[in-house]
Amino acid sequence: MSQPQYEWQLPEPSPRLSATAQGRQSTLILDDIEVVRDPLEGIKGLPDPILSLVRVSVVVPALNEADNLPHVFDQMPNEVFEVILVDGNSTDGTVEVAKQLWPSLRVITQSGKGKGNALRCGFWAAMGDVIVMLDADGSTDPAEIPRFVAALLAGADFAKGTRFIAGGGSADITRVRRVGNWALAKLVNGIWGGQYSDLCYGYNAFWRRCLPVITPDCEGFEVETLINIRAARAGLQVHEVPSFEHNRRHGVSNLQARRDGVRVLRTIAAERLRPM
Repeated sequence: MSQPQYEWQLPEPSPRLSATAQGRQSTLILDDIEVVRDPLEGIKGLPDPILSLVRVSVVVPALNEADNLPHVFDQMPNEVFEVILVDGNSTDGTVEVAKQLWPSLRVITQSGKGKGNALRCGFWAAMGDVIVMLDADGSTDPAEIPRFVAALLAGADFAKGTRFIAGGGSADITRVRRVGNWALAKLVNGIWGGQYSDLCYGYNAFWRRCLPVITPDCEGFEVETLINIRAARAGLQVHEVPSFEHNRRHGVSNLQARRDGVRVLRTIAAERLRPM
């Protein structure tokens, strides 16, 4: 018996299809109908639902960071209540550039030297309910601010950024700094009963009411460690928040693993001996 014969026909040609890329938007043209590929493009200007619930002050210590500020302010959420730039007597036009990028900017000249002093000046000048610490070199992403605020709204007193849990990471940290950070975190956790996975990262947020117990009184990069110790020592509710640390956009970092490691150790010892 012969097998039945089938005739296959090619389908009709598809409608005319072309793709164009204009910025983030890609468009398909089917006959005379234009279909937008990015359906969220039209609603990206809506207020952030988290940042709309609370007044957020962002404190940015800066010393000669004019080249990095355009990236930082481009990522800054529009809903933040205020941005405070604490200037360390910059000579490269940092203040002028910042004011152009963020017209409502508050500028404070720090009273002393170092990052610790700059943060202290910025903290006490803040008028928001929540204070966020943000670096001016582009390594910390302002777009992550809602994560920190969400942790505070969920019950935390102190939202601690970490590069070492799921969702976090770093493009900048060296193996020596990673091992040193791990060892120092173990030491602090052992003394004060904390659960820090990342002791020396400076992206944090906290309720303004916590200022009396965590305000730093140091000058250098050990300030992050000091704030974290005081949060644990005061028994604050700490939630770790995953964060990704990017490379500095321009310029050279002043961090020195050996020198700053010694300063951190001295800070831990001093806090261990400080009366309650």
